[in-house]
Amino acid sequence: MSDKQFIAAIDQGTTSSRCIVFDHGGRIVSVAQREHTQIFPGPGLVEHDALEIWENVQALVSEALEGAGIAASDLAAVGITNQRETTLLWDRATGEPVHNAIVWQDTRTADIVKDLENVVGQQRFRERTGLPLATYFAGPKIVWLLDNVAGLRERADAGELMFGTMDSWLIWNLTGGVDGGRHVTDVTNASRTLLMNLETLDWDETIVRRMNVPASLLPEIVSSSEVYGTAVGVLEGVPVAGALGDQHAALFGQAAFDRGDVKSTYGTGAFLLMNTGTKPVQSKHGLITTVAYKLGDAPAVYALEGSISMAGATVQWLRDQLGLIQHASEIEGLAASVDDNGGCYFVPAFSGLFAPYWRSDARGVIAGLTGFVTKAHIARATLEACAWQTREVVDAMTADTGIRLTALKVDGGMTANDLLMQILADALDETVIRPEVVETTCLGAAYAAGLAVGFWPDLESLSTNWREDGEWTSTHDDARRSSEYGQWKKAVQRTMGWVEGA
Repeated sequence: MSDKQFIAAIDQGTTSSRCIVFDHGGRIVSVAQREHTQIFPGPGLVEHDALEIWENVQALVSEALEGAGIAASDLAAVGITNQRETTLLWDRATGEPVHNAIVWQDTRTADIVKDLENVVGQQRFRERTGLPLATYFAGPKIVWLLDNVAGLRERADAGELMFGTMDSWLIWNLTGGVDGGRHVTDVTNASRTLLMNLETLDWDETIVRRMNVPASLLPEIVSSSEVYGTAVGVLEGVPVAGALGDQHAALFGQAAFDRGDVKSTYGTGAFLLMNTGTKPVQSKHGLITTVAYKLGDAPAVYALEGSISMAGATVQWLRDQLGLIQHASEIEGLAASVDDNGGCYFVPAFSGLFAPYWRSDARGVIAGLTGFVTKAHIARATLEACAWQTREVVDAMTADTGIRLTALKVDGGMTANDLLMQILADALDETVIRPEVVETTCLGAAYAAGLAVGFWPDLESLSTNWREDGEWTSTHDDARRSSEYGQWKKAVQRTMGWVEGA
């Protein structure tokens, strides 16, 4: 075991970045967090300033170390977890981004996706990649940048540019940037590009050629737990030793190491992952097949995922765009002030519908409005939307695997909302369990880095760190649950076909 006492994880998320320092028991020692600017150039367009994010990360790492009262030399390693499909191109020589990062929620690649579908359809690359063709994934975003930003196609062909999701951007900068930074991405992030072959765990040459993506852009694909390099700057001398996309990190942080284990993370979006073992399961019910994690030279572990684009972001919308609440935490009290949704259903398909529908033509709908409905009913319908979308994904997982959910481990910022936890249990008719440490994305990245350097010896030692904080079971009868689920399904149908030609 390492003689160091602490390990750190950087979580580069959609709305903010965090650094958390953990002790050997997996307990939080200190946290630092900073939001970054959300850039909306037009309807359906979402961008981030990658330089702002990198500056924030450097600052908050210092804050986290200061908060823990330690120096970088007290860290055994640092791990990275990140928003996944968000796509960045930067100059190999200067390290400057050549455009804002295009965020995973962005829908500008609809025409590119439609062209890729051709006569074959949305499932064209699913057998190789585990993914449907959708605006969600990184590959089409690369194509959009190369074809729509002046000069980028020529510069990419000349080998002047680098592509990465945010894990690549951070690892490259942490390990030296233009002065020898390591250009890598782990298998979980690579599996979200539409460019990686699930079987070979390498870039699929056929798809890369079809999308006309220069191979020189692409980072080396590595495991989720190995030493990628040694940090410079604020983390001078610390091994950079783990990387996982945020949802994969949450699965790992929840100690979901056995086939059939399921977790759901409620952050900007909501994401359910089921561990399916060392063989990928091709979904026939609208889910994504993805890599769950890969530890060093061990075989990769795969997962089925249901991706929901709007969860916490819907609460932010109620706050920032409608002004129904002043602070996100107020939604629980407002929603609890009424006994039900008053017949109101809210389907927040702001960027289309993700799993299990994959309908880019859908847009958000509030259905069932009458004069009786108040802002409290809309607040409750917002929380219920998280639950019913979760139910749809759980049903798809059961259909694909034959494994029935017995309990749902949850994490993410929204799980502080006890009312939401109860609503989830009522919708699923299953036990909902919240862990003591809900920051499981950071914890999973810390675990991956710690395993790589011997801070923790094995998976069993990680399982002993998992501790329960709260548990909820259903209070609804089957008749009520079935009726409300049916109404939700009717509301979902009314979102579809809104965008012509999408």
